[in-house]
Amino acid sequence: MPPTFLTKEGFQKLQEELDHLRTVKRQEVADRLHEAMEGGELIENAEYEAAKNEQAFVEGRIQELEMILATARVIEENGKSDVIQVGSTVTIHEEGHPTETFIIVGAAEANPREGKISNESPIGKAILGRKPGETVQVDAPGGHFKVKIVKMK
Repeated sequence: MPPTFLTKEGFQKLQEELDHLRTVKRQEVADRLHEAMEGGELIENAEYEAAKNEQAFVEGRIQELEMILATARVIEENGKSDVIQVGSTVTIHEEGHPTETFIIVGAAEANPREGKISNESPIGKAILGRKPGETVQVDAPGGHFKVKIVKMK
């Protein structure tokens, strides 16, 4: 399995989520299941079914987080680089659109609303290894477009 790139903050956030799921959420779901089982006929018990579904989701998310954290490669802030890499903060401009600034992160912590895009996204792939001043083509599912890399830090 390929490594998952995470910032220190992202690693900590996922670790906290995992801890919460293991300690708090598991117990909440177990309590709901126990109450639903005491509620009588399990075959027709909607609360029991909902609790079983939530239990499956929680256990699945725990497994997913364990895999992500086991293969995580924490991005170290090891000084300046002259090319864009995971962990770089980048400002780009696409013709006809406002300038955008974001940080390149691993897929596990990508959140465009927070200004974090994945290194595996079309823009992330297109600008990795590039330098400010370059114009690159982005191959996205909706078509191709060009962006100019304005600056990075």
